[in-house]
Amino acid sequence: MGHEDVGHFADKHPKETHLDPALAEKIKQHSTEDQLTCAAAHRIAEELSLPPAQIGIAMDLMEIRIGKCQMGLFGYQPQKRIVKPSPSVPAELKADIQNALTDNRISCQRCWALAVKHDIRKIDVAAACESLQIKINRCQLGAF
Repeated sequence: MGHEDVGHFADKHPKETHLDPALAEKIKQHSTEDQLTCAAAHRIAEELSLPPAQIGIAMDLMEIRIGKCQMGLFGYQPQKRIVKPSPSVPAELKADIQNALTDNRISCQRCWALAVKHDIRKIDVAAACESLQIKINRCQLGAF
């Protein structure tokens, strides 16, 4: 959901979707100004042994925005996204990205796995994708 949808994140989910009070409290503890960073959301998921998508749903129900996407795709001020195309993409990374594509797109989760495999930052994988004109989809927190 985009900036114009602020205040309507919960509308993405069925009315009967339940918000766990303990999870809500944990999110409140780590959020500021109705925003929780991507890194903090993933730390909460790991700490509570929950899938990141469940944290994203809780955030939506609480109308809390995701900030500072670890891929650099959104949540930064004032420019919103900070990822820039990489000047060059190593051949092995390029091949791995291309092998991970579905409909000329790559999931956030696969990008993260490639960052680990290649021992590089997540934003560096996103920068390689930008260079290759490949869109990243399926945010693990459900932002896109």
